[in-house]
Amino acid sequence: MSNHSQQIVQKLWNYCNVLRDDGMSYGDYVEQLTYLLFLKMADERTKPPFKKDSIIPREYAWPALLNKDGDDLEVHYRHSLEQLGKKPGMLGIIFRKAQNKIQDPAKLRRLIVDLIDREKWLTLDADVKGDAYEGLLQKNAEDVKSGAGQYFTPRPLIEAIVDCMGPSPADQICDPACGTGGFLLAAHSHISRHNKLNPDEKKHLKNEALRGWEIVDNTARLCVMNLYLHGIDPEESPITVGDSLKADPGYKFSIVLTNPPFGKKSSVAVVNEEGESEKQDDVIVRDDFWTSTKNKQLNFVQHVKTLLAMNGRAAIVVPDNVLFEGGAGERIRRKLLHECEVHTLLRLPTGVFYAQGVKANVLFFDRKPASEKPWTKTLWVYDLRTNMHFTLKTNPLQRRDLDEFVECFCPDNRHKRKATWDEKKNPDGRWRAFDYYEILKRDKVSLDVFWLKDESLEDSDSLPDPDVIADEIVEDLQAAIDQFTAISADLGRNK
Repeated sequence: MSNHSQQIVQKLWNYCNVLRDDGMSYGDYVEQLTYLLFLKMADERTKPPFKKDSIIPREYAWPALLNKDGDDLEVHYRHSLEQLGKKPGMLGIIFRKAQNKIQDPAKLRRLIVDLIDREKWLTLDADVKGDAYEGLLQKNAEDVKSGAGQYFTPRPLIEAIVDCMGPSPADQICDPACGTGGFLLAAHSHISRHNKLNPDEKKHLKNEALRGWEIVDNTARLCVMNLYLHGIDPEESPITVGDSLKADPGYKFSIVLTNPPFGKKSSVAVVNEEGESEKQDDVIVRDDFWTSTKNKQLNFVQHVKTLLAMNGRAAIVVPDNVLFEGGAGERIRRKLLHECEVHTLLRLPTGVFYAQGVKANVLFFDRKPASEKPWTKTLWVYDLRTNMHFTLKTNPLQRRDLDEFVECFCPDNRHKRKATWDEKKNPDGRWRAFDYYEILKRDKVSLDVFWLKDESLEDSDSLPDPDVIADEIVEDLQAAIDQFTAISADLGRNK
């Protein structure tokens, strides 16, 4: 992130601490910034050198906010959000179900006049605007109370996955669980950096190349704003708000990149006979799925296969249970190995995601035409988990930690892959190949593969790294302190 980006993030974030005294969360604050930044930039578009017609009706535009003060400002702002949420396209997505969470008119006025109006946002480089907003999203994800971390995949992991996939200007790229848009933006950035685009390719990249689904309204608006600040603003929103698992959308994509939300089961809210709200497990039944199951993660694996065009390529983050679970899990793995070329598995360590204790993997596969013979010949596995220790604050995952994996992946030509593991010469090698029939012989066709010695389990005298233990204790204590502080603040406000 550039110094200018850091300055903007720090300035905006410092004011958040003022608003937290009024009971606002980090997530609420980022939402309000999203609304106001969009209104400010829409107004800047109407002035030189742009001189474009505003997509915001005059009565709800930025100058109308600047001309209000006191209670009139709060009432006008609340009414503007309500009306703009009824508009079509990206405008409607950003303001969908929008509410004003800043109840103090004086603080709302300061945010509008002192923080946002003083910056000329459209003249800032897209990287500065985008990096600044991305910095706010990351801070929101790091806040243990907001729970926003489940929608934010660590950027070093996203960048490594995209580097392996190598999207091109001709690709159509999808994320059916796009969160705040990290995969879509990384693919956009990769294509822009590695290609000299002609006008048609630039138009395709801006208007047609990216598509996403997000089930949570608040997260979808953050995603759309993230795309907008990075210069992606087609007339029709590339993000659909809704549950992508409910049906086959009918679109096919050459690349699917996704990290579906953690948690095994899908559920729907219903009202029972007593008039009380409760949740029921939701079994997804679709003709294009190999099997019906309540397991959301297994359903996403099937959904990704459906989304792929023939010879399309996918990378999906999955928890460990997808690799070893029996029943529906085994049926799906058998089908996937037979009908697709499942060529790579990256085993991830804990301490990488904002949700604590998550054991996850990245599964890479290509869709192939119908065939009697299985398409998977060799599954290459990279073990980044055994004897690897990361923590979010003191030892976070860096892009360089994935350099060896990307090199082993051989994005330019997978046929040139060479194992780093050798039983005699290099038993500590993290990159190893497994034959298709070798996998079939495993219990339940499990892909939960390990071969390295776990040093912490070698003998009774071996203890985990004390620095790692200290880091984890500090993080747990900080989370407990944050939760206690939030509860105390709530109790104080309710007195």
